[in-house]
Amino acid sequence: MIETPDPLKGIIIAVPETRELKVFSDMIEKTGAETFRCPLVAIKDSPHEKDVTQWIQRFINEKFHDLILFTGEGLRRLIAFAQRSGMREQFLKSLTQVRKITRGPKPARALRAVGLDTDLPVKNPTTDGIIDELKVLNLQGRTIGVQLYPEGDHSKLIRFLEQANSNPIFVSPYVYDSATEDKQVEYLIKKLAKEEINVIAFTSAPQVRRLISIAKKGKLDHDLRIGLSKTKVAAIGPVVADALKKIDVGIDIQPKSRFFMKPLLREIIASFK
Repeated sequence: MIETPDPLKGIIIAVPETRELKVFSDMIEKTGAETFRCPLVAIKDSPHEKDVTQWIQRFINEKFHDLILFTGEGLRRLIAFAQRSGMREQFLKSLTQVRKITRGPKPARALRAVGLDTDLPVKNPTTDGIIDELKVLNLQGRTIGVQLYPEGDHSKLIRFLEQANSNPIFVSPYVYDSATEDKQVEYLIKKLAKEEINVIAFTSAPQVRRLISIAKKGKLDHDLRIGLSKTKVAAIGPVVADALKKIDVGIDIQPKSRFFMKPLLREIIASFK
């Protein structure tokens, strides 16, 4: 089968990604598509540096049995905090001594970046998926580090760990902030409503939540609903898909497995064939 050199020529794709905005946009533009770059969410270190540093010290000095990693970003931030505190090597050594439980491929990839592997990859990369993996294990008396992420509802996992008679110790190493001025986000919403965007490619749930928040704030709810109904909506994985489903937005494009940018782009290309 001969590949078309520019399979997405003439297509305009909105890219709300922040951390890997240039990487993802460049990847898209190599297919002949045009990108509308509008990073919706900035990721910043937790302002509670002392709390994060104290958690790292406990992780090094006390006997933790398990570590639940929700995100790759969380692990990278913890390593960076440890580096600045002069504890990087001790932190990495402690990581080798615990059972590492990863929700999805991104934290597993972050572990591989420092020469480590996940011990228990969660098949369904959601909070329910983590609970399903853990409920068949004996967690009684185990000290479990839990890396949380901003804006997530962790109450269900917290209740489960408490009922399992474990000793969970939580850390939140980063926060979300606005990455783009509200006016630029409003401009994106108006472009969606005018059918000037062919695809919007969501790569995180907070992007969805900020878009909804700005639409409500600017009284553009109707424009956004119309725009998303006329635009192909791409979701990188099940967490993003769930965030869209909660607001009754249909998903047109989603990788079946391997929830990364390249598989997402391949599915976008396939949707136009």
